[in-house]
Amino acid sequence: MTKYNQAEYNARWIEKNKEHKKYLSYRSTARTFVRKHATAEDIYELRKLLDQRELGLKKD
Repeated sequence: MTKYNQAEYNARWIEKNKEHKKYLSYRSTARTFVRKHATAEDIYELRKLLDQRELGLKKD
């Protein structure tokens, strides 16, 4: 596959999978924040949010 064809393929994939691309971007951003920038206070707050989210998912 040439570079042009790959870029075209990527553009078509992005167009067809906008929501999934957004999900992947959010997930990547969250992981990078936790790994490289989060303070102890941030991690404490995130743990509380994750626990709440997990409980909400278990109820569904």
